[in-house]
Parts: sequence; structure tokens; C-alpha cells
Amino acid sequence: MGLTGKAVLILAIALAVVLFAVTIWLWPRFARRSAPMVLGRVGLLLATQLAVFVSVGLLANNSFLFYGSWADLLGQKQELGVVTDHAAGTLAAKNIVRVGTQRPDVPGGSLPTRGGRIDKVVIAGRHSKIESSAYVYLPPEYFQEAYAHRRFPAVVVLTGYPGTSENLIKGLRYPRTALDGVKAGRAQPMILVMLRPTLAPPRDTECVNIKDGPQTETFFAVDLPRAISAGYRVGKQARNWGIIGNSTGGYCALKIGLHHPGRFTASAGLSAYYKAAEDPTTGDLFHGDQRARDHADLLWILDHRPMPDSSFLVTTSRHGEGNYAATRQFLAKVKSPAEASSIVLGSGGHNFNTWRREIPAALEWMSSRLSEN
Repeated sequence: MGLTGKAVLILAIALAVVLFAVTIWLWPRFARRSAPMVLGRVGLLLATQLAVFVSVGLLANNSFLFYGSWADLLGQKQELGVVTDHAAGTLAAKNIVRVGTQRPDVPGGSLPTRGGRIDKVVIAGRHSKIESSAYVYLPPEYFQEAYAHRRFPAVVVLTGYPGTSENLIKGLRYPRTALDGVKAGRAQPMILVMLRPTLAPPRDTECVNIKDGPQTETFFAVDLPRAISAGYRVGKQARNWGIIGNSTGGYCALKIGLHHPGRFTASAGLSAYYKAAEDPTTGDLFHGDQRARDHADLLWILDHRPMPDSSFLVTTSRHGEGNYAATRQFLAKVKSPAEASSIVLGSGGHNFNTWRREIPAALEWMSSRLSEN
């Protein structure tokens, strides 16, 4: 039974209810002042509290998807091996391997022509030397005859740290939201490339090219777009590509958009921060190099580098988010030819519920700035 499955949650809740009832029923029998009776009361209380704790933890995980599987919870490695097939014309020859497919949780999801398809792929970075798994959502139009020769815009979608790629599908519902936008006529069909920014787990690399370490920025800015464009019908120009993320993923999206305007024309940061974190999860990112540290500071970049001809979307809340003041600074510093937009909620915390309120408008904004050709 999977960690996020309903069966596990129902079993845990049922066990907690049973243990509570047993505790109430047996409590009078353990009322005497003897060692066995005291141990019996302690055991009943501990068992009941543990069952309640597990139930609440599973309920919270199902709501926010902190962990996508038992292996993820236990910290076990889940990286997939890459099969190199040298036959001409295969995805493997293009540094991308499809290792599985799944149906989107959308109406008509059993048919690709109605609900699209989600491919699970492994991307081998030719320049960064990083391998990472990702999910690629292909909209229904990708499989329809009328669009057989059409290229589609693509959006890289990043989780926060230490999130899992599954969060983007189950918790934040990107494929479903994208499909709803197209059906409502508010967005064009787009390919979504969904993955986490943590490419050297458990280390949080903040999408930085670390000296003598993981070249995470190169993976996202160079290797990922090239591999996807080679394996799917996606354009190779900046106008064909956008990038969006929440929290750490939002910081990465904005930074990569600022650093690589020739690769991404639109970048969106949901609840983003604007300067690379430096803490025990990141380790030493810059090795004392102040230039590298400044390069990872988005407000510094806006002050000291030429403005890119790109679009940026940032989100925050007046109450509940810690990035409100910094977001206003970011917006004030963006000048022409760059373009800045924002979503400012009255209240909303740093959580999935807030991001689900922002994603529909963010995808529509992204769609309006990308081109299929």
C-alpha cells in the first residue's frame, strides 16, 4: 500500500478509533495501583497517541505531499538508471529516455486525445553531467491529427525544496489546471516538464553552478531544454519556453530567467525569495566567491546587469507570506525592456493552498507570452 494511498490513511484512522475505544473500555480494569496495571495504562495511552499521530501525519502528507512514497519518507535513493540505446532516432540518443507513462487525473484521461498523457523520463545532461527524472505532460492536442505537425510551447515546472515531482501532479494539479485553461479558452496547449530543483539530493543546490560540484544551473538552462526539444515537438527558441516554480523552485525560475533570457522568455516565481539560501541544507555554495554570491542575488542582478527582454511574474500575500517586502523591491527594480507582473493575495501562507489559488492565473499569464513557433 502506497504512502499516499487512501487505504493506508483509512487503516490508520480505523486503528486509532479502535485503540481509543479499547482504552475507554479497559481503563476501569487497569485502575488498580500495581505495576502491571500502571504499565497497562501507559501502554494503552502510548498506543492510542501513536495511532492518532500517524493518522494526522498521513492526513497532512496526503494534503501537502511532503513525501510521495515510503522510499522518499525513509530517505532511500530513487534515482533511475539510464539505458543508453544507440539506435538512430531514439529518445536515448537525444539524452532523454522514457521509462514509463501514466494517465492524467482529468476527465477523459484514459484517452490521450482527450486527456493527454504524462511521460516519466530520465534526462542525462550532456554539459552538466547530471541525470534527473522528470514528468512530461503532453496535452490532448499533441495526439490529435489536426495538430500532428505543430510544435508546442513548453514550460519547466519546479517544486520547492525538498519536494517531489509528484507534488506538481497530485498536490498542485498542474496538468489538470492547464487542461482546464485550454478548455475554457484562456490558455493555449502547452507541454509541462515537471521536476524538482534538487538534483543532488539531499543537498539543496539553489540552482547554482557550484565550483567542483553539481552544475545545476547548466542542467536547467542548457541540458533540459535541448533534451526536451530533441525528444518532443517543442520549439528551440526563447519564445517557445517558460519556467515556473514555487518557493525554492520560484527562486530558481526567476534566476534562470534573468541569467538566460536567450533560453526562456517568461519566468514565474510563486512565493519566491530573491537571494540564494545559505544554510546546512545547501552547504558551501560559493566557496568565498563574492561575485558568485552576487550573481545568485536577483535584486543585485537587476541593479548591476542589463535588463533582459523577458517577462517576469511574482506572487505574494499581504498577510501570511514573508516575501512581501522583497517582492515589492523586485517589481520596482524591473525596467524596460523587461516586463514585470504580479499576483498579490490579501492573505495566504507559504503552502499548497495558496499556490493552487495562483497557478491558474499564472499559467494563463505564461501562455499569453509563449509562442508555438
